[in-house]
This record gives sequence, structure tokens and C-alpha cells, in this order.
Amino acid sequence: MEIHPAPQDREGRAAWMRTLALAPPDELDRLFGGLSGLPEARMLREPQTGMTMLRARGGGTGAQFNLGEMTITRCAVALPQGVMGLAYVQGRHARHARQAAMLDALMQLPQWRQRLREEVLDPLERAGRERRARRAAEAAATKVEFFTLARGED
Repeated sequence: MEIHPAPQDREGRAAWMRTLALAPPDELDRLFGGLSGLPEARMLREPQTGMTMLRARGGGTGAQFNLGEMTITRCAVALPQGVMGLAYVQGRHARHARQAAMLDALMQLPQWRQRLREEVLDPLERAGRERRARRAAEAAATKVEFFTLARGED
């Protein structure tokens, strides 16, 4: 039985970890609460809140600079099958970090992947796309078009 993601699935793991980290905590809590038959997990690292430095580049290509600090919460769990789940989430959301770490661990088990994909990840991704589309529409409504009329040479 494959326990850890295969090398070709590492991008898949990064994608589901991103989805879980960016999910609104209340939405993840609702979906997680609907799951039954979850195995008992051992906490390797209880949720811990700290700070991380955000780095940026001017224009995307310039020299790096420190943009500022952001609060994050991290958590690590282990399942009896020998799988470890990790999560880093923005803010001070211990439950969000714990649930995301648990789901990360479960997604590494083939018997859980399809169920979690359908019951948790797909709804979170769909809601995320809808939020982004709504924000884009709101921003587009404020867009101002500028144009210049060229004067002919008389």
C-alpha cells in the first residue's frame, strides 16, 4: 500500500494543501464536521501561532525586500498508518490548522482520496473560484477605460 504521495503526486499534494490553507475556516469546519469514520490522529505538533516574514520583489524581477510580517498557525498530525499531515494557515486559527493537517494526512491514503476530493476539496475549490470571480467582477465594475484621440495634421 502506498502511504506517501508518489513523486508525480507531489504537485497534487501542494494543490490540496493550498486549497485547505486558503479555505475560510468556517467553511472548512462545516465540511470537516460532516465527515464520519475519521481515524484517531496523534498530535506531533499542537497548533502553534507565530509570525513569518513576507518577501517580495519590485516588479516581480527586482531585488528582494521584506514586505512585512504575517501571523500563521502550523500543526502536524500522525495517523496510525504512518502518515504525517502538515498545515500552515494564515492567522490564529488553531482548529483550521488542525483540520487541514488531518485532511492532508488522510489525502495521502488511497482509500480516503476520492471521498475527500468529492466531499471537501471540490466544494472548497468551487467556492474559491466563485469568490475570485465575484471579486474580479467587483473590480471590473470600477475599471476606467482611457483612450486618446489623435489629431490629424491639417
